[in-house]
Amino acid sequence: MSRRLPPAIFLMGPTAAGKTDLALELARALPCELISVDSALIYRGMDIGTAKPSAAVLAEFPHRLIDIRDPAQSYSAAEFRADALAAMADITARGRIPLLVGGTMLYYKALLEGLADMPAADPQVRAALEARAAAEGWQVLHQELAAVDPQSAARIHPNDPQRLTRALEVFRVSGLTMSEHRQRQAAHDLGTGGGMGQLPYTVAQIAIAPAQRQVLHGRIAERFHHMVEQGFIEEVELLRKRGDLYAGLPSIRAVGYRQVWEYLEGSLSKAEMIERGIIATRQLAKRQFTWLRSWTDLYWLDSLAHDNLPRALKYLSSVSILD
Repeated sequence: MSRRLPPAIFLMGPTAAGKTDLALELARALPCELISVDSALIYRGMDIGTAKPSAAVLAEFPHRLIDIRDPAQSYSAAEFRADALAAMADITARGRIPLLVGGTMLYYKALLEGLADMPAADPQVRAALEARAAAEGWQVLHQELAAVDPQSAARIHPNDPQRLTRALEVFRVSGLTMSEHRQRQAAHDLGTGGGMGQLPYTVAQIAIAPAQRQVLHGRIAERFHHMVEQGFIEEVELLRKRGDLYAGLPSIRAVGYRQVWEYLEGSLSKAEMIERGIIATRQLAKRQFTWLRSWTDLYWLDSLAHDNLPRALKYLSSVSILD
């Protein structure tokens, strides 16, 4: 008789959907511990624009993988996978359930499926690609990727500079496309009987979002205005004053931060900054929905429903997570 894998819960959804609120409700009701799955919440000093849970919330409900990097540092999906697996193992060893909450879908995919071996980042190649994008536009780089790696170009949106840059960087550094690296890894795994590190957990996957997209758009606009009122501009000003941060860093390219940075540099008016920040956040939500539509075994909840906690608990019982 095979040993049953330990349980874990994924709570996914687009930005501003109410993931954190539901996660806290689940943590009150179940023996769960929280792990953040968010590529912006990892950065210290980036609190308002990332909608980071308050100090009081984090004191009551600690989240792993929040405030683990300085904004000058990078953080890869592979690093997230290693850190998340270590946190999950620690939580499981104490008889509790890892509850992973956030909207960085690439991180969830890396955790579920593993990652192919890829070349290390090359700062010079990346800087050259970003300089070309600044001069000619990201669409030109997307066309270049489509010419050398149509499979990756089909997966990566022209408005997703981080993944677009990485795909071209891999090709320029190694001479092989990202798709070729994945194919080689898959062939190796097939020959050795191994895998790219599939997740050793029984995972229940929950997604939360408003049933009506315009409701989400309204929430996004309201939250962005509230961030500005809370001191978002002053937060980015402090980051700029450090002197070691610049617009091309992953931290500063985060939605909202890029637009406020451009406003502080004088290239946008305040009204333009707010408008573009809201548009960029909507685009992020659209990309998150695109990921989620391709996901399998998802249990959906409506953000506006009043019975999401009992519904979630009923679902978790039905898939034997709470046995």
